[in-house]
Amino acid sequence: MNTETSLPAASPAVAPPKIIGELINNAYARARRAWEARDVSGFQHLAKLQADAGAELVNLNVDGTQKVSVRVEEMLEFLPIVIPAIQAVTDVSLSFDNPNIDYHKVALGVFDRSKSRGKPLFNSLAASRHDLDGMIELIREHDMRCIVMASECFRPDGTTGQSLDPQDSYETVVRFVDLLVSKADRTVDDIIVDPGLAPVGADTYGLVNIGLDTMRLCAADPQLKGLHYSVGLSNFAWGTPKAIKPLLERAYLTIAGRLGLDYALANVEANALPLEADHPLIDALEAALAGGRTQAGETAEDAGFRQAEMVMDLCAEYIDE
Repeated sequence: MNTETSLPAASPAVAPPKIIGELINNAYARARRAWEARDVSGFQHLAKLQADAGAELVNLNVDGTQKVSVRVEEMLEFLPIVIPAIQAVTDVSLSFDNPNIDYHKVALGVFDRSKSRGKPLFNSLAASRHDLDGMIELIREHDMRCIVMASECFRPDGTTGQSLDPQDSYETVVRFVDLLVSKADRTVDDIIVDPGLAPVGADTYGLVNIGLDTMRLCAADPQLKGLHYSVGLSNFAWGTPKAIKPLLERAYLTIAGRLGLDYALANVEANALPLEADHPLIDALEAALAGGRTQAGETAEDAGFRQAEMVMDLCAEYIDE
């Protein structure tokens, strides 16, 4: 017997995603301090830090959080100051992140394409956005890449809402791709889909699995070949112990990377690399996600609580080690 051929095949390695650096966000203390002081050098430091660490783009989000209130007018006044300052220290391209179209208009008005190594990114399009047609026109006019949120869907009655079915998410992606190709002169390569991500330990609607299944459906459609995928990675392990949080996020990168995830809005200092393909946490997390799928006679909430319990159990195992 040839023992070499009887050994189980090694799990394939997952390529690291291209990182959209998320540190310029008031959820982070350094960014919040820079915002409160209007410290342009602080923003420059965060942008250069991420670019030097290999970020493909730097996300610019100066919106409010639970810890700091920010008025739209304040953001619009600051963008013409901070964007040229960032472009003075790095040529990494910028991702403009806000649901308000005026934010993007002001940002693009001062963004200097000649100082950028690539196209700017519109973050993000979603079914519920006000003036969606205007956003699509901005993407065309400024030759942008864009992120499409699949976690919101268009409903048959003309309304929009949260998608609780991967088929609805897939149909939303198809609709956005058609709009962007026909009205914004985009190629599929210009489009990054965010399939949706929720805190895995409090996911009572099965949103993590819906996002993974959405990628599976999109990948099976030959008309969507070349589409890119990204998630806001820091959402995933929210509420879990700090000691395991980055490991869980990196384990998700490995699982989703096998399905085509090739971008991530992430922290270059903590969670930007997938775990090794044979890391035991990956199997444990996959088992928890399988536990989060509904069985006969169950509600999504029943399955969600089971998933949460399994996630908490695996967290306890790693903290006890």
